[in-house]
Amino acid sequence: MKVPVVIMRGGTSKGVFIDYEQMPTERKLWDEFLLDIMGSPDSRQIDGLGGANSLTSKAAIIKKSGQPDIDIEYTFAQVSIGNQLVDFKGNCGNISSAVGPYAINQGLVPVVEPVTTVRIFNTNTQKMIISEVEVENGQVKTEGLCSVPGVPGTGSPVYLSFVDAEGAVTGKLFPTGNPVDTIETSRGMMRISIIDVANPLVFINARDVGLTGSELPHDFTPEKLAELEEIRSIAAEKCQFAKKEEATRLSPAVPKMTIIAPPENFTDVAGVERKAGDMDCRIRMMSMQKPHQALAITGAICTTAAAFLEDTIFSDFLEVESQVIRLAHPAGIMETKVDLIAGKICAIKVVRTARVILEGSVHTKHDYEFAANLA
Repeated sequence: MKVPVVIMRGGTSKGVFIDYEQMPTERKLWDEFLLDIMGSPDSRQIDGLGGANSLTSKAAIIKKSGQPDIDIEYTFAQVSIGNQLVDFKGNCGNISSAVGPYAINQGLVPVVEPVTTVRIFNTNTQKMIISEVEVENGQVKTEGLCSVPGVPGTGSPVYLSFVDAEGAVTGKLFPTGNPVDTIETSRGMMRISIIDVANPLVFINARDVGLTGSELPHDFTPEKLAELEEIRSIAAEKCQFAKKEEATRLSPAVPKMTIIAPPENFTDVAGVERKAGDMDCRIRMMSMQKPHQALAITGAICTTAAAFLEDTIFSDFLEVESQVIRLAHPAGIMETKVDLIAGKICAIKVVRTARVILEGSVHTKHDYEFAANLA
């Protein structure tokens, strides 16, 4: 069968965008359909649209909303590469940055120049995201001077505000009820903080797992990745996503494993020397059990919120002196901005770039029943 799709880059991720009406009518077939078009399970995804990397094996399902305060309902899907699994538990902030441009391009929202605001409801987390997209002559503007570490070149900025993002997946800021938990691992006792803002993350200090915090993706050995996945799996059980023995299979995307360290000079993946004075924290994230090449947006949002909390493992070295937080990751430094009302975080803003890469149709290997009339 032939299904219309749009492939878009959003920030440092790339995904397949599909209209809700062009998804299989039976919700239980969504997993099979997405695995089909992405070419999973297969480490190369050679028979589908996936790029054999967790950052490029993503899908966004878009629906025009009938609610008065919502423009777009957006469902994110993380499609496993090697396993027969699609994870709908959390959201992807980078892919979220392409939702506004997609909605404008598809005529799902009225165009307002010079900036069109798109109110996006993420169904995974039941949270609002406000997207501000530059438009010119009725079209999404893609050229500009905004640069995103981890993305070649520059583009027009897309501003995302994550509104009241606490408890996005678990319903709690601290899923275990504790700012710090002590867990038993094969390496010994570990102090971790599990925090759920935009997505649940499990944070650990780099030194506690024998790391410096300046590692680049190629520096992580298979043994170290296995050690980090053990910690993440224990955290997944504490979040009640899955038993720790089954977390890699049943909840591979959340909570996200996140390594933090205080500011220190390091050289990024492009060979640029990053100075300690230009950052508030060094951060290294895992994505589907592999090192993230940059930094997930929801990870940045959660880390930013964590910086303002008391008694977490961030309290060991991070003191907030500004509403702008500078997060150093393998590809550079990302800035986030906090909007405070009466001392409480009401929204966290980031800037990304996004663009359409392809518009066309994907041919499925199997037949499905669709609401729309597809060839």
